[in-house]
Amino acid sequence: MDKPIKAFVFDVYGTLFDVIAIKEQCEEAFPGHGEAISQAWRTKQVEYFMMRQLMGKYDTLYAVTRSALKYALEDEGLETTDDTERQLMDAYLHLPLYEESASVLKQLQDQQLVVFSNGSHDMLDPLIENAGIQELLDKAVSVDEIKQFKPAPAAYQHVLDQLNIERDEVLFMSSNGWDISGAKNFGFRTAWINRKKAPVEQLGLEPDYMFEDLNGLLKWK
Repeated sequence: MDKPIKAFVFDVYGTLFDVIAIKEQCEEAFPGHGEAISQAWRTKQVEYFMMRQLMGKYDTLYAVTRSALKYALEDEGLETTDDTERQLMDAYLHLPLYEESASVLKQLQDQQLVVFSNGSHDMLDPLIENAGIQELLDKAVSVDEIKQFKPAPAAYQHVLDQLNIERDEVLFMSSNGWDISGAKNFGFRTAWINRKKAPVEQLGLEPDYMFEDLNGLLKWK
């Protein structure tokens, strides 16, 4: 029999918050290029923190995100100003929640709710505050505290150390297949929020649960 879940741990970007919505600000700054910029920006952001983890060259996600933006703009053949770059980076602090995110968090208030992100606190804390969900969360944990990006096992160990419970008493949620694989490999129970209806990563680490959005978690309310 499975142990009771003692902590619900949420990834942030793409799970609670809609990262691709930033295409609207990109389109406003560079008409006709918003979609391409936002897609390349997110892709390079993930590639860069993965590469930095593998190379042992950690930098904050804020710095990684800025580098990814510069790449995305150059890839589109676009020139920018410092002001435009600052405005686009600021948009990362005001990403919208998915429509069900706040409602699900409110309905799970009897549970221990934690966010765990590759985002450094200079990005993570303002984002949570601007969305008005800080009072719905028990804790916000960043990999920046140990400078090890997910999906490294040390990153998941860090959030576990904050909770003082066993690995299989954690239910970890993410919309990112690589993150679910990393958490499953570490020993967490996992719920993949498969918003894009993507296939399961072929790593022999299938999620314990799969939902189209966060409403699937209400089975535990």
